[in-house]
Amino acid sequence: MDHQPDWHSLQVASVISQLKSHSNGLSSAEASRRLQQYGANILPTAPLKPFYRILLDQFVSPFIYVLLFAMLLSLAIGNFSDALFIGVILLANALIGALQEHHAQRSAKALSELLVNHCEVVRDGHRVKIAAEELVPGDAVVLTSGDRVPADLRLLSSDNLLIDESLLTGESLPVAKDAECLLPEQTQVAERTNQAFASTMVTSGRGLGLAVGTGLNSEIGHLASHLIGTQQAQPPLLQRMERFSRRLTLYLLGLIIVLAAVDIARGYDLVTVLMTVTALAVAAIPEGLPVALTIVLSISMRRMVRRHVIVRKLVATESLGSCTVIATDKTGTLTRNQLSANQVRFCDGQGYRITANGANPAADSAGASEPLRSNNSERLQRLSRVAGLCNEASVQTDSSTGEWQGSGDPVDQALLAMACTIVGSAALHSYPVIDHIHYEPELGLAATLHHQPLKKEALVCVKGALEKLIPLCSCVAGVSGNESLDRDQLTAVMHRLADQGMRVLAFADGHFDLQQPFDIEHLGNLCLLGMVGMSDPLREESKAAVEECQSAGIKVCMLTGDHPITALGIARELNLLNPELNPELNPELSPEQGLVSGTLLLQAEQQGKQALDQLTANALIYARVTPAQKLSIVESLIRQGEFVAVTGDGVNDAPALNASHVGIAMGMRGTDVAREASDLLLSDDNFSSVVAGIKEGRIAYQNIRKVVFFLISTGAAEMVLFLLSTIFATPMPLTAVQLLWLNLVTSSVQHIGLAMEPGEGDEMQRPPRPPDEPLFDKLMIRRVLLSALVVGSIGFGCFSYVMALGQDEVSARNSTLLLMVLFENIQVLNSRSETRSVFAQSLFSNPILIVATLMAQGLHIAAMQWPPLQRILATSPATMSHWVGLLGAALVILLVIELDKLISRVLTRRAAIKTL
Repeated sequence: MDHQPDWHSLQVASVISQLKSHSNGLSSAEASRRLQQYGANILPTAPLKPFYRILLDQFVSPFIYVLLFAMLLSLAIGNFSDALFIGVILLANALIGALQEHHAQRSAKALSELLVNHCEVVRDGHRVKIAAEELVPGDAVVLTSGDRVPADLRLLSSDNLLIDESLLTGESLPVAKDAECLLPEQTQVAERTNQAFASTMVTSGRGLGLAVGTGLNSEIGHLASHLIGTQQAQPPLLQRMERFSRRLTLYLLGLIIVLAAVDIARGYDLVTVLMTVTALAVAAIPEGLPVALTIVLSISMRRMVRRHVIVRKLVATESLGSCTVIATDKTGTLTRNQLSANQVRFCDGQGYRITANGANPAADSAGASEPLRSNNSERLQRLSRVAGLCNEASVQTDSSTGEWQGSGDPVDQALLAMACTIVGSAALHSYPVIDHIHYEPELGLAATLHHQPLKKEALVCVKGALEKLIPLCSCVAGVSGNESLDRDQLTAVMHRLADQGMRVLAFADGHFDLQQPFDIEHLGNLCLLGMVGMSDPLREESKAAVEECQSAGIKVCMLTGDHPITALGIARELNLLNPELNPELNPELSPEQGLVSGTLLLQAEQQGKQALDQLTANALIYARVTPAQKLSIVESLIRQGEFVAVTGDGVNDAPALNASHVGIAMGMRGTDVAREASDLLLSDDNFSSVVAGIKEGRIAYQNIRKVVFFLISTGAAEMVLFLLSTIFATPMPLTAVQLLWLNLVTSSVQHIGLAMEPGEGDEMQRPPRPPDEPLFDKLMIRRVLLSALVVGSIGFGCFSYVMALGQDEVSARNSTLLLMVLFENIQVLNSRSETRSVFAQSLFSNPILIVATLMAQGLHIAAMQWPPLQRILATSPATMSHWVGLLGAALVILLVIELDKLISRVLTRRAAIKTL
């Protein structure tokens, strides 16, 4: 297939012949052979940046320029030992940064391999789902609404098929496809209406096509070199932190310039002042902050993967922890998505209870649930036939296990399982399909048209919501024949099923004139046969997850297309509704406030935004809502100041996923469109995974604050130390090289350990933080200033005291440097929690931090003992008594922060009591 024929200009028969395929697809053996021949259906991706390039990139930074200036200045004045030390620090800093980025790059690649796209193909005569990369030329590919087209296809059939080709052609409107048309050879890609192209999106309709171009042989493959290697935009949180770092740097540099001017005026030589200014600039620039944030978010991302949450956008790890409202689907997220048909109810209330697993026709049987009249068996057969014919699922026997396996929509699988049990698959095959009206949420029903054995009349089979079918029906199926339709009785029967928390579908059949077009406008005069109640049990963990959200101050809203009564049944199981709420919201549907129907939502939308906001302010359950109405709900909640996370799986959920602060798509059953619009994917489609993700997001935000506090407070303390030195006209308390050691060695080791801090255990007992709350809030400003003043003052006091004892500047600086390292060791412990006492936390809950703290102290002790570093840093060994004395001084900051935490806890407790 090196030379691609003009598939759009060939007849379908010619396409099938050239591909040596069939409309029923390839055999598994042939597909395997072709996979070896043509290779995987993948596009080339941007190669991982080589390590040496990552290493070189570390030297492009204002921070590095400052250090280079210091190194060149040291060389210029002949201070080769200082220059060597700064050079080693430069190289070490670059190596650490490069290793971290290299690891993050590898982690991102590993995560991307979890995001496998799938497609539905026909192989061995059966529809099966495979990984898109396993697709080969000649495969028969099934397209449905919401799918990403997995390869270039020549369409064999199309049914109202619309495809968004904007990625490939730039055309903003979906393109209508027609499998039967033939086009000239010169037809441009954008006008090839009998083809579908890889990476485009099916917006509506259905189709079947043969794969004619995979991987690099597809149209998108020809453009692959233009689509790969692009730079990803930096997450907003990191952008805000970089802006904060730049502003802080400018303020502190201004202060440094003032200090430098004073030192020059006091007679210090220019070289000494320049070296000191350079070292203070290193302290002023919080260069480690963006790196530390990336580490925090990357760690959180890996933790989330273990909790079945795959992160598509790095900053979403923190964003999920900020949400105040979760708008979640019911089916498959709160429930197991394992539907089975449990009951059949006829229009007069009689019925059957269907037993065993609806997904396994071989094991199913129908048994009477109550005394039945004669002819009920005929009604059951008739309804089951419609359930099996108006159906897009398939079931087949697994050759290895002998059990039945299903594919397609879970509702259709459950109904087909019931139909195969009651009427048999052979009977269903005797009704060949003529045409169909596919289910769409806005339509609320689906219909198929069939030839009938030994009859000239065509049979129409319809399924859908009861309220959608009633207007199309003129009678109901009774025991002795057709009877008049009683809407109140039908509604009562439906409520009996819905009250049990079942999903209810109604079924009807009738005859159809083949001279008319088969569409919704010409459906009518049908006979309503009855209803089927299907149950999808709650996941065992859903109730506990909802309760955890409620205790964390997060509002959980359930959105479903089910009937309000069904939704209420599930809501009661979840304890979603507050029994104390007053029933003013929708008394005709429920005596409980908190339930909103799609009809009521539509009325509010028509009245304007204010009416809609009033309706959604207290609503917890949205029933009979369409995917399009999700967007209105999300926008309304955002207008009210909520930080909204939304789950979705359908193509029509994409606008709501995009509009929300955090879009969460279903990894198992979600459409490609929904996945592309999301920030996170749930690999198990489980609501409890959302809650686990929220917890990890809150931990990530806490750790960001901890790292910010540690880095800013220690840097500010050094500024206070030098400010006091300038005010009292003393010698400089630390040399430039000592400041570099303090900021680039001992501090860096510890903040990486702090970034790996686990949760404090009460993350889900706290209310969500206000979305507009700044990271550098009043609490952090107060603690940074308090720490800086205490540490800087004690450090200056230590330097002055040693000088007063008659020792020289070198000895005073040696003691001050050791004291500042000890302060860092204590401050990193203070940073572990903003509210909890250090003594209330286990030292071993974060062993990496403990090791990092001991390593920082160990490195400095080594620097005081090892002659080469002694010469560079001007250090000397300290006696044990001297070390213990300095440790005692450093512990003052522990007592000060502990006292501040205690006062904060008391004030918070008093405020809570006043609120009550």
